[in-house]
Amino acid sequence: MSWFYLVLAGLLEIGFTTALKMSNGFSLERPKYILVFTAFALSSFFLLNLAMRGISLGTAYAVWTGIGAAGTAIVGVYWFNDALSTSQVFFLAMLIVSIIGLKLVS
Repeated sequence: MSWFYLVLAGLLEIGFTTALKMSNGFSLERPKYILVFTAFALSSFFLLNLAMRGISLGTAYAVWTGIGAAGTAIVGVYWFNDALSTSQVFFLAMLIVSIIGLKLVS
């Protein structure tokens, strides 16, 4: 169950980083994104905390940030037209492979 919590926490991290971008610097022009950011961030941290009951701190944090980083980069490309070089795609793929590797050895 800990790994389920951890993956869900990572997906929520993608949500809160996306909401952070959409909030326009926590501008009061977009208050709903501040609320979405807060809800996703708190939920993500709560699930990360639950996951760390069964997964070591270092592994849990590495996987959580890895899912968030890779997912946020993908969101950036598709929703915000961010550019990714071939090298960046390669290293993001290595990050995902590393996350899978951590699961396999844990």
